[in-house]
Amino acid sequence: MPAEAAEGLAIQALSYIAGEPERLDRFLSVTGIGPDQIRAAAGEPGFLAGVLAYLASDETLATAFTAEAGCGPADIARAHIALGGEPWEREIP
Repeated sequence: MPAEAAEGLAIQALSYIAGEPERLDRFLSVTGIGPDQIRAAAGEPGFLAGVLAYLASDETLATAFTAEAGCGPADIARAHIALGGEPWEREIP
């Protein structure tokens, strides 16, 4: 996935998360970012890859996002890697 497309998907994911106070509160809580720091954090290297990693870590959230965005879970993974994130390995019990 081209970096521009990956960045666009990550920004769309961040907008989705921020679109509902409950989702945003959980994101801020998990990441430790304060509401007043999110704009500055968004410009940091790795932030958008982190947004996608956060999204993928919650299957319910990822499913709702992909349904709204018209993409699939594989697109989230490809965008994450394109933005410099490590490939995910699924743990098999």
